[in-house]
Amino acid sequence: MNDPGPTRLVLLRFLERVQLRDLERTRRWIADEERREAERQRGIAARPAAPDWLLEHGLNGHSPPVYVHVGGCWNAGKRSKGIVRDEARRALADGIAPCPQCRPDTELGYVDG
Repeated sequence: MNDPGPTRLVLLRFLERVQLRDLERTRRWIADEERREAERQRGIAARPAAPDWLLEHGLNGHSPPVYVHVGGCWNAGKRSKGIVRDEARRALADGIAPCPQCRPDTELGYVDG
């Protein structure tokens, strides 16, 4: 006996089920990505503002500060902490070097001497 196999309609229904399953999976991926992006945006919004001035410390916790930077200076080291304007001016007056790249002394209007 010659079996004609599944009908075209049966094959199309099978294809439809496969495509629906793929579509549901894609929609889950999109929903997951939207959640991740929303979390990333909330993290960005909750991030504190960058400080206006930075004080870069030496290699260990006991070494004196080495530079004063404008906040966001590309050359500020990882051992930098945010400070306020008066602290930056005081640090310069105490002899801590201004960063030669961002020139916080110029930004602060600090004239040595």
